[in-house]
Amino acid sequence: MGRKVWNMMLLHLLFFLYSLTGIFSKLAARERFFSLDFLKFYVAEFIVLFFYAIGWQQVIKRIPLTTAFINKSITAAWGLVWGAVLFEEDITIKKLISIVFVIAGMAVYVKADEAKYG
Repeated sequence: MGRKVWNMMLLHLLFFLYSLTGIFSKLAARERFFSLDFLKFYVAEFIVLFFYAIGWQQVIKRIPLTTAFINKSITAAWGLVWGAVLFEEDITIKKLISIVFVIAGMAVYVKADEAKYG
């Protein structure tokens, strides 16, 4: 497997990790402010953000920053998945179309970035 592919896989693994912060945040919001459960979810969110931040610093050494940032929009797709699976939120056709546009935009940008930076 090529280095570029490995770096992109690592980047998207980090975004998957980052998407977990939304879960912990929503779970914390359901609890009484400063209750033990609230604090557990809040601390879990910070722990995930800590590891994400370390990973992000390592990845942007290897990938152009513009490419890394444009790929971060994939977290919208993860949010849609987590909302449906964990919180029984509806997946509407508008949401699906939006995600398709996000992914298409990412693909176009990354392809242009790849042509520019090789």
